[in-house]
Amino acid sequence: MAKINNIEHDYLKLLHDILINGTEKQDRTGTGTRSVFGRQIRHDMQLGFPLLTTKKMPWKTIVTELLWFLRGDTNIKFLVDNNCHIWDGDAFKNFMENSEGDLDMIWNQKQFIEMIKTDDEFAKQWGELGPIYGRQWRNWDAIFDGGVDQIQNLIRDLKTNPDSRRLMVNAWNVGEINHMVLPPCHYGFQVYTRELRYGEKLAYVIKHIDPNITDTELAQLESSIPKRAISLMWNQRSVDTFLGLPFNIASYGLLLEIIAKAVNMVPDELIGNLGDVHLYSNHIDQAREQLTRQMMTMPKLTINTEFWPTETGEAGLGEIDAVAVFNGFTSDAYCNCFFEDLQLENYESHPAIKAPLSN
Repeated sequence: MAKINNIEHDYLKLLHDILINGTEKQDRTGTGTRSVFGRQIRHDMQLGFPLLTTKKMPWKTIVTELLWFLRGDTNIKFLVDNNCHIWDGDAFKNFMENSEGDLDMIWNQKQFIEMIKTDDEFAKQWGELGPIYGRQWRNWDAIFDGGVDQIQNLIRDLKTNPDSRRLMVNAWNVGEINHMVLPPCHYGFQVYTRELRYGEKLAYVIKHIDPNITDTELAQLESSIPKRAISLMWNQRSVDTFLGLPFNIASYGLLLEIIAKAVNMVPDELIGNLGDVHLYSNHIDQAREQLTRQMMTMPKLTINTEFWPTETGEAGLGEIDAVAVFNGFTSDAYCNCFFEDLQLENYESHPAIKAPLSN
């Protein structure tokens, strides 16, 4: 079986595809796009962590947004406090459109974010984005019976029924879309697991435990080493290919790595199914510049699970309590420690390429 592509190769092909084959289209932001429809990108997680190297990516910002989703949070206060500003424009636009009684001064986005930082009551009201990703992932239909925690259900099903075809998380809640500042772009994901073959288990042990292990020693480790590989496929209706998609790739790659660690599986394939795949008209030159750059070796992600909660109640002793790992994200202190558990190694890249964000 042929190796799965390095996803950066697919990504650069996608940029070229849009530039050559894209159709000029108008959009809600008024910027205009060049667009193609229905594409797929794939990555073998064993080739490295899928963080683009043809332009520098802001790792901490990517991690912060994913933790924000996993917290079930929908207010930008957590993001702003952690210097993550990718949702600032959406919150500010909502404020300007809906805060007629508060507009007793001329506002700009910088002033707005300063108020989010310093005024808790203001942040509580105007930092809120509605029932977007975090709410749907962790508390779907919250007005009914306390809501459905899709992440918790996913983790439990992975532990008890890993061959299920219902290992899915959905953010496209049609009954609440009108209450969101922005309907979900990446609207759902599905995971898939399979049993590892003997050679794959051996390769895992050689790579991660002991390169000189014998068959007898491998048999003794059978109860503790991963028995399954896990893949993740996300679906995305609208794809800001230059700015947004590199974030989505890394974010779902990170989510796959975290889930795999929590349930003791090996990350396998990362797959993106993409709908309206576009470049904004003010990103064309930037895309062309990126296409002139040579890919570098992808980095490695190491996750330290030493302090993760376990079923014995003592960190580092016994099997990881996968549900507790994800429930812990509601704590700011837990999130701060979790940042330190994620070690991105050997990340080398070309310089960042700046481009305006359309809201």
